[in-house]
Amino acid sequence: MGLSATVVAAVVAGESLGKALTRILSRSPYGDGLKAATRDLSYRTLREHGINDALLDALLHKPLAIPELRALLLVALNELRAAPQYAHTTVDQAVEAVRQGRMKPAAGLTNAILRNFLRNRELLERDAELNEAVHWRHPQWWVDKLRKSYPQGWEQVLTQSNGHPPMCLRVNLRKTTLQAFAERLKAAGIATSALSATALILEKPVPVAQIPGFALGEASVQDAGAQFAAPLLEVGTGMRVLDACAAPGGKTGHILEHADCTVVAVESDGLRATRIGENLARIGLTGRAQIKTADCLLPEDWWDGIPFDRILVDAPCSASGVVRRHPDIKWLRRPKDIKGFALMQAHMLDATWPLLASGGKLLYVTCSVFPEENSRQIDAFLLRHTDARRYPFKLETGIPPDGQLLPADHHDGFFYALLDKVA
Repeated sequence: MGLSATVVAAVVAGESLGKALTRILSRSPYGDGLKAATRDLSYRTLREHGINDALLDALLHKPLAIPELRALLLVALNELRAAPQYAHTTVDQAVEAVRQGRMKPAAGLTNAILRNFLRNRELLERDAELNEAVHWRHPQWWVDKLRKSYPQGWEQVLTQSNGHPPMCLRVNLRKTTLQAFAERLKAAGIATSALSATALILEKPVPVAQIPGFALGEASVQDAGAQFAAPLLEVGTGMRVLDACAAPGGKTGHILEHADCTVVAVESDGLRATRIGENLARIGLTGRAQIKTADCLLPEDWWDGIPFDRILVDAPCSASGVVRRHPDIKWLRRPKDIKGFALMQAHMLDATWPLLASGGKLLYVTCSVFPEENSRQIDAFLLRHTDARRYPFKLETGIPPDGQLLPADHHDGFFYALLDKVA
């Protein structure tokens, strides 16, 4: 519990959950089992942060001076709510965690706060749920933005965003078939359902080490919504493709599994660029990719002047469509961030469009559900570039006409817009 509290404290202070977990667990002497439990508890606590935070405020007579103590109480409250049958153990563990650190004088306060919650839980939770932001476990500005953008579907988006994400595999059709791989998983006791020509969703998530053939590159973990990108690009044999913001390489790998082409994968972060190479090596397709550690906004630094037949712009965004995978996002984002992402996305589109050959296609992708980053971004781009035309999606693709995939049981939230360059 103490280790999870350290992670939660770091996130509340502004660090991303992924970075906090990597930093803190890398220094921990504990084994893999406890580290996995820490990850799980940290994720669960942050998914419910809205109500945990409100409950703790109601239980306190004055603000806590020590952030780590507040984080520990948030983790403990989450456990008391999730597993009331273990209430006695949870309280004891929380008090013991306080006694072992610099917060020792607060052991009595910790015990009193948690036992007060147990005595008055029903009333405290009822009052907290009256607040709309608490009820939806999202900041109020986020709730308001979704309600305005999706008058008929905002509640479903929030409900899905508070759930647990599905685990989906992308089967490498260069090495096996969907049916053969599904049978292999079934034999290993892993039940799946097919969602597309390459996507298998698992009934229950499992560690990748338990997936037969994963280390040999027969499958990759990739959300079903993300697997639309490669087929939508309609890459043909011999084509030259740019993946303009490629890390960690999932879409690059899928494009190369999909067609005999050459991909130039550009990534500005050196460590993340290394991950592209590692992922391509696992699926056996390193030789067909040119990985460049460079900024796609500065093509003069890396482009050889030969136009691309296809371009994928998987743009940095608010990640508002993948909140259930990254529950820290909804607490770290601010309204002004959306404007910042939209400006960067516009620059990326403008910088990569001149690299596209006449008659070529550019696929713009985000994992956002906010229109500023999606439909409005494309509308503005089309006004700036008269040689660009939005290419309609075929009905059989499964993509809505507006390109917006909202989070659902089998996929995360994504936006797609396919543009072709008019000759």
